[in-house]
Amino acid sequence: MKKIAVLTLGLAAQIIFAQANRFVYQVTMKPDSTDRSATKTELAHLDISGGNSIFYAENRLKRDSIMGRMRQTGSFNFDRSQMQNLRTNMDFIIEKDYKTAKKLYKARILRDQYAYEEDRPMNWKILPETTTIGEYKTQKAETQFAGRTWHAWFTTEVPFQDGPYKFSGLPGLIVKVEDAKGDYSFDLKEAKKINEIAAFEQFGSTISVKRAAFEKQQDQFRKDPAAAMAAMTRGGGSFRIQMDPNQRKQMEERQKEEQKKNNNPIELK
Repeated sequence: MKKIAVLTLGLAAQIIFAQANRFVYQVTMKPDSTDRSATKTELAHLDISGGNSIFYAENRLKRDSIMGRMRQTGSFNFDRSQMQNLRTNMDFIIEKDYKTAKKLYKARILRDQYAYEEDRPMNWKILPETTTIGEYKTQKAETQFAGRTWHAWFTTEVPFQDGPYKFSGLPGLIVKVEDAKGDYSFDLKEAKKINEIAAFEQFGSTISVKRAAFEKQQDQFRKDPAAAMAAMTRGGGSFRIQMDPNQRKQMEERQKEEQKKNNNPIELK
């Protein structure tokens, strides 16, 4: 593993011949607009192989790995505190196809897995300002996306026109990107070669929808998570969740409190 502080131009040559590459970003978020001192920080990975990339939270990968081992062994005994510590504010996966320029966003709403193709172009304005971040020479760029103004610093020393989250399309890797209000920031911290990009197990079918339809469903859940939880416990088939009334009430109340504290999403519109 190579720290960003000691990465040099030699990394570019190594990347070209690597089977796959992982860029680790520190993500800093202020998800509660009513308490701007409440900052959350976690790590996320951008895995690149061939003409594709995948972006996801490190905790999401760890949780999926634990659940996968439990399913393989048939033993579902787990440390609840450990799983609680692996919760993420970025419970989604973003896949990019360099050839088609398509970006596929995947996320769950309770038991259902949704996927939509990003339909908004990301038009960058490259600015003359330059700076050095770690050992990278970077240049500034700006874009308006999903209700926020974003400033990015990219480097041509790494031959990927990609970056964290949905950001891409600059003439090099995005080393840092943050919104103008300081609510969200992605900062490259590490880079390393890996054997293959992360793979996540798929359970059940994925519901492919338009972005607007997904956002409507997500908004309904945020406004009334209790109703969504109640519908889930009444559901039929193999996905039905059975719990006593006290358990259901506790889950609904916890979900309500979480939604209250997550009122400042990365995408405002």
